[in-house]
Amino acid sequence: MTPFYLLAVGILVTWRITHLIVTENGPFNVLNKLRSAAGNGALGELLSCFYCLSLWISAPLAVILASSWKHRVILWPALSAGAILLERLTSSGEPAAPIILEEAENPRVLRS
Repeated sequence: MTPFYLLAVGILVTWRITHLIVTENGPFNVLNKLRSAAGNGALGELLSCFYCLSLWISAPLAVILASSWKHRVILWPALSAGAILLERLTSSGEPAAPIILEEAENPRVLRS
């Protein structure tokens, strides 16, 4: 298989799984219950952030699709970036939900 074909398939798989977990309810409302059970902690934030979750979904795909460690390291963020671009194209022009962070100790790091 050609590298472009693997890249396209990897992006589509990354987008589909991430979109399913972040925005869809799933059969019998299973995914919605999973997100609710995760709460507001780190896991809950991960399951509600498309950008964050796409990185975790793309990591095992990069290991499966690439043949060397060098290619895996390059493919990992490429799959996530492709899925994010696809999400932006299909999200009906609505920007991604902002990440709300608590006020930082150093005000120069994050704006409140």
